Amino acid sequence: MSRIADKPTVIPQGVEVKFENGILTVKGKKEELSMEVISELAVEIKENELLVVANKVLSNRKSNEKRLTALRGTFTSHIRNMIDGVTKGFTKELEIVGIGYRASLQGSKLIMNLGYSHPIEFDAPKGITIEVPAPNKVNVKGSDKYLVGETAAKIRKFRQPNVYSGKGVRYLGEVINLKEGKKV
Repeated sequence: MSRIADKPTVIPQGVEVKFENGILTVKGKKEELSMEVISELAVEIKENELLVVANKVLSNRKSNEKRLTALRGTFTSHIRNMIDGVTKGFTKELEIVGIGYRASLQGSKLIMNLGYSHPIEFDAPKGITIEVPAPNKVNVKGSDKYLVGETAAKIRKFRQPNVYSGKGVRYLGEVINLKEGKKV
């Protein structure tokens, strides 16, 4: 059983946290993120600490105890990610492997040549910044951990790594187990 929710989350200086009407808002120097908290849970904010607790009025049944314990841990983890996102931000790095495979930026649009007959154009969603430090590297940055991961996965899906040659778009440091080709 996870004990993440039993330890209070420390709110760093410069981060403002509000919980009103079931919506938690975290505001920092980078951005403002908000999340809806289910009605069976409540967020207690004391000085510079935050704790997710079960709502006493709605969770009086004994059968809900295990479910609420799991949800408390999940929401605590989401809140900690929100706090990290508004203070430091998140980054996913992708690398492009293959002869002639490359990426470039035109304004905020990512243009990729991945061996197809046409270049692939990708618009970054709101709150996401895409950088191309080299023609074979793409960095996805943002405050929302889920959105950064989802955007990186969408970019990777345009040309997933081939299991025979290893060509394609992969996460930086991802290990691809190559298969042996057909024997003659």
